[in-house]
Amino acid sequence: MLFSKKHIIIVAAMVFFAFNAQSCSVTENFNNSDPMASPKSFKEFIKWRWTKDSPPQPEAIELSDQWRDLAAKASHYSVWIGHATYLINNGDLTIITDPIFSQRASPVGWAGPKRLIPPSIPLVELPQIDVVVISHNHYDHLDIPSLVALQEFNPDLTILVPQGDKALLERAGLRNVTELRWWQNLRVSETDFTFTPVQHWSARALSGRNNSWWGGWFMKHPTLALYHAGDTGYSKDFVETRERLGVPDFAFIPIGAYSPRWFMKNQHVDPVEAVQIALDLQAPKSFGMHWGTFILTDEPITEPREKLAEVLLEQQLADDFFIAPVPGEIIWLQ
Repeated sequence: MLFSKKHIIIVAAMVFFAFNAQSCSVTENFNNSDPMASPKSFKEFIKWRWTKDSPPQPEAIELSDQWRDLAAKASHYSVWIGHATYLINNGDLTIITDPIFSQRASPVGWAGPKRLIPPSIPLVELPQIDVVVISHNHYDHLDIPSLVALQEFNPDLTILVPQGDKALLERAGLRNVTELRWWQNLRVSETDFTFTPVQHWSARALSGRNNSWWGGWFMKHPTLALYHAGDTGYSKDFVETRERLGVPDFAFIPIGAYSPRWFMKNQHVDPVEAVQIALDLQAPKSFGMHWGTFILTDEPITEPREKLAEVLLEQQLADDFFIAPVPGEIIWLQ
């Protein structure tokens, strides 16, 4: 069945409202460090969807099953599961970031962005998870069915969320949920989790835009410091993060969902800005995410990885300074 541009825009508008809609009766509670860095309006969204060409051709990036070689007691590793979801072991805890294992990043099962690739590790084959960290409440980062399933397999699971999102999870029956505001931290075992500013926004339904925080996570153990940037546009927040918390040994930074720039720039970095974040943090090594899993924007599926390689070459940076890993491959954090 063929759909006209009108039909496509109607469905896209429904998804936009689920993710993005503003309500004139709701006061924004939280703002970016740069108050001018606000997301685009619904009118601008319609302009983008109406004037854009055909969407990127669906393309499945390669997957690796190298993760199956991990020993039961392996430590100091990470595996990119897809999108912003990383499995991380820091030698103290096993952590999972922004877990989404659902087929769609959407409040409904029949519309919204659909996975191009399966999770590189099936949820049922994950090791025991100690901590989940959530960067913000958009559906491609906070997926309630995935969280419910994770807690069923891990009854003692600790879930860390931005301030304003705890009630949402508790309504779904989730337990051991702690919410943090910017620069607040919580120690779990021997690891300090600090919620840090990034440039983005939040919304979950037709009302409540920016009624909860968004941010990154600095995870500091005495022997290893890690940083996960969540979802972000470029800002000076990353310089401040380094100045306050120190240099991370490894950083996980988004590289995709950036086109068109006139619409996405305030909320999603491109590969040039992603590399600048790594430089701002002074991280010795960074890993890409937020690409190759869902079609969210206009750039071709593999372009973020290709442009990242171009940026490293242009700036005369080592190939391993910033890597776009294959989902499922083992990244040793040592």
